[in-house]
Amino acid sequence: MANIRTETVTHVHHWDDNLFSFRTTREPGLRFENGHFLMVGLKVDNKPLMRAYSVASANYQDELEFFSIKVPNGPLTSRLQHIQPGDEVLISTKATGTLVAENLLDGKNLYLLSTGTGLAPFLSIIRDPANYEKFEKIILVHGVRTVSELAYQDFITQELPQDEYIGELVKEKLLYYPTVTREAYTRTGRLTHLMTNGQLFADLEMPEPNLADDRFMLCGSPGMLKDTCAILDDWGFKESRAGIRNQYVIERAFVEQ
Repeated sequence: MANIRTETVTHVHHWDDNLFSFRTTREPGLRFENGHFLMVGLKVDNKPLMRAYSVASANYQDELEFFSIKVPNGPLTSRLQHIQPGDEVLISTKATGTLVAENLLDGKNLYLLSTGTGLAPFLSIIRDPANYEKFEKIILVHGVRTVSELAYQDFITQELPQDEYIGELVKEKLLYYPTVTREAYTRTGRLTHLMTNGQLFADLEMPEPNLADDRFMLCGSPGMLKDTCAILDDWGFKESRAGIRNQYVIERAFVEQ
């Protein structure tokens, strides 16, 4: 396990019966770009059981943070959901992934479209000062089933705008758009429907997307990725792949594994 380190859990938060997040210590030599993922896991039967997790913390922070769903019979999450501060977890020493802003062509507006725990990589991206310098607006869209699944809402709307380093940039440039599908809420509806009927852009007071100005990063369920990619393709946007920068990007590793 030369490429795996043991880190200590420092904090655990259960958002509801289905979602939790946790922080761990971070080996000082670990390097990653905001939007990257690491392999995270536990030792089971004296063997490492690992899964890919996007890093929710920024690459300049002292601890690592992860956001996870709870799968009752999942080989890893059925165990991982019970961790407590002081417990040990396994984390790979090499970060990777395609969901980074550098894989996109330059533009004015960066849309971060997420469902469920797909929010995780965007939590690191909205903490990155370089992204606020690169784009005029960053729009974080988070679609969930129930209001309790709107994890990190207070962090995004209350804490981040008060950050001593990027708070002013956040206030000026970050737009947050949460939407719920199965309960009454301020905004309701599936992300894909809100895109195709134009409601998303009208609510945000943003113009209809165009190839010159708008860039998209997508992270969510396989179904969400398939449907959202189809919409963008239909609008004429092209995916960044194989080192060729275009107008939108997804995490290929999660789709192709």
